[in-house]
Amino acid sequence: MSVQCQTIAKQAAGSPMGFFERYLTLWVLLCIVAGIMLGRLLPALFHSVGGMQVAQVNLPVAVLIWIMIIPMLLKIDLRAISSISRHWRGMLVTLFVNWAVKPFSMALLAWLFIGVLFKPWLPADQINSFIAGLIILAAAPCTAMVFVWSLLARGEPAFTLSQVAINDLLMIIAFAPIVGLLLGLSAISVPWSTLLISVCLYIIFPLIIANILRAFLLRRPQGDRSLQRLISALHIPALSALLLMLVLLFGFQGGRIVAQPLVILLLAIPIVIQVYFNSTLAYLLNRAVRSAHCVAGPSALIGASNFFELAVATSIALFGFHSGAALATVVGVLVEVPVMLSAVALVNRTQRWYESRKGVVPQSQCCPEQTLTVTRTAA
Repeated sequence: MSVQCQTIAKQAAGSPMGFFERYLTLWVLLCIVAGIMLGRLLPALFHSVGGMQVAQVNLPVAVLIWIMIIPMLLKIDLRAISSISRHWRGMLVTLFVNWAVKPFSMALLAWLFIGVLFKPWLPADQINSFIAGLIILAAAPCTAMVFVWSLLARGEPAFTLSQVAINDLLMIIAFAPIVGLLLGLSAISVPWSTLLISVCLYIIFPLIIANILRAFLLRRPQGDRSLQRLISALHIPALSALLLMLVLLFGFQGGRIVAQPLVILLLAIPIVIQVYFNSTLAYLLNRAVRSAHCVAGPSALIGASNFFELAVATSIALFGFHSGAALATVVGVLVEVPVMLSAVALVNRTQRWYESRKGVVPQSQCCPEQTLTVTRTAA
């Protein structure tokens, strides 16, 4: 949930906050309540919105996702990949956890908890859909939250930026095959054409547009300032798109949530476990290879967070607004931020223990205190 994370970043940096940002948690809760109520009072309206589709891609959702994603992608400089050699150990650890562990560990947890342990308490016709939603949620690493987690964990900005740039490029070629493979192993049929359309619509096209716009602005006099102004100007529209998305999602899921609140709790359990498992694994692997703490922190947090916007859009495209998959991705939004904040706290509190390993360069020598800002390069 990139907008919420931008708000957390402003709080951490001591920046002034606007009215909407200051009460963001309240707005989210109000949108959830509003969505549930409107979904029950105006079902025909929500059915009409759900029917606005082209090739199984919902057009209103596509517009909202673009409004949320493009401001986030404007912050990412793909040239940051050139600094990969500086912290290559941490980079390899993060890539391993993001792409070789996280989607598969979530699939295992989903099969175990949703398909076996919790099966008696879940709607029988939605079991596979719940599993699919959890798999999709974990199949793509987040590209927005990570900047906030890195800031809060006193992470190395160049490393974070490089890692996000690489993940963005890898998502283009790896997201669809991983999702297709894991859904296939779960005996869940997936229309590959729709999955590929989702990759183009929610990854490739926004990334191209954001980089063209970023390059255009940075070529102008005082380009950095122009880019910052644009990102700031798009913050409220992105926040509004997020809130409207929540209204739509909970409008479609409202009846089921009211009737079965236990479903939300049961879906949250494997999500929470996978966040702690993957962040801990990345943190310990970085210590084993003697990465600096300012690299290990963001590496662990990147390895655990999810690309919420892409997960929601893909779940809706593949399974529809009413599906358990869409509900599972929304539950991911509800639990990820507080859980990730607790992971940040754990990383910060264990810094002395982490740096006690022989060969680990202290933070004061490797990565002095600094704040992540939008720059022309990854420096």
